[in-house]
Amino acid sequence: MRKPKVNRMVLAMCLWCFIMVIFYFHSNPKPASAQGSGRSSGQGKSGRSPLQMLYDSDQLEQSAVQVTHQGRRELLEDACRSYTRKRRVLIPEDLKHIIVDDQHGLLYCYVPKVACTNWKRVLMVLTGAAGPHRDPLAIPANEAHVPGNLRTLSEYSTSQINQRLRSYLKFVFVREPFERLVSAYRNKFTRSYNTAFHKRYGTKIIRQHRPDPQAEALERGDDVSFEEFVYYLVDPATQREEPFNEHWERVHTLCHPCLIHYDVVGKYETLEQDSRYVLQLAGVRGQVTFPTSAKSTRTTGDMAAQFFHSISPFYQKKLYNLYHMDFLLFNYSTPEYLKFR
Repeated sequence: MRKPKVNRMVLAMCLWCFIMVIFYFHSNPKPASAQGSGRSSGQGKSGRSPLQMLYDSDQLEQSAVQVTHQGRRELLEDACRSYTRKRRVLIPEDLKHIIVDDQHGLLYCYVPKVACTNWKRVLMVLTGAAGPHRDPLAIPANEAHVPGNLRTLSEYSTSQINQRLRSYLKFVFVREPFERLVSAYRNKFTRSYNTAFHKRYGTKIIRQHRPDPQAEALERGDDVSFEEFVYYLVDPATQREEPFNEHWERVHTLCHPCLIHYDVVGKYETLEQDSRYVLQLAGVRGQVTFPTSAKSTRTTGDMAAQFFHSISPFYQKKLYNLYHMDFLLFNYSTPEYLKFR
């Protein structure tokens, strides 16, 4: 006779717990680290994590830099809502480009040809992977890209991944898509020292997209034209055979900005200012300085226009369609030099 009463008490307790959980999530809408969870990992001298620093500063009178970054976050969120229909669950393969700094509570999605070598150098200094080096530029460029020097988010367990996505500052740096593409072409196909890329990709591009290639070109693969590179990119067979190389893969495919909420979207065009902002949020501006690049060697919009001059409107349009989402998500205008406009 007592079982029904006991069952009613258990049911009432479960209902009360459920109501309390719902109340908790409705009254705590911010990420975990923005709520003062008391965790020591990733906290700076002020005792607050970079994510807490970001959300705390959002509540105060904002500087021009903070307003800029809030605007970028909102534009990205709006674009994701407008142009992506289906959401899916992240898998470890999606997280291989996200570098983890557990000491400072940072997640960085690296994009090749957007200052990722220098950001890896900075993170090696911050995580201690650089050994005695405190100057990022003292780290050789090839050492910055050695697998294993820095941990990626894909190496963690599911619960560890979720905890870091909730409580760490997530940032990515992006670039005008066609300037990044021309930069990748110049670096990988016009530099004599990049023999690995010439053999791996150059020979294939020449074999598939050059009429009557010479035997030496097929052997060396070191004289790929930009036009042939474009043919290779827009050929549907290319991605059927294998994924794009990371140097010309789209940013939205590398970093999944509609599945991962990035707190800071830095831009190559404002690299130094945005890098200082990230280091300020991390509380490490006195410990490390982001290296400045030699601007004379950068690929500019005018330089990209020169490369696209030889591309027909038909192939310009096909290439633009391929990179269209990067233009939309990161608020880049269609280049004026394109002929199909």
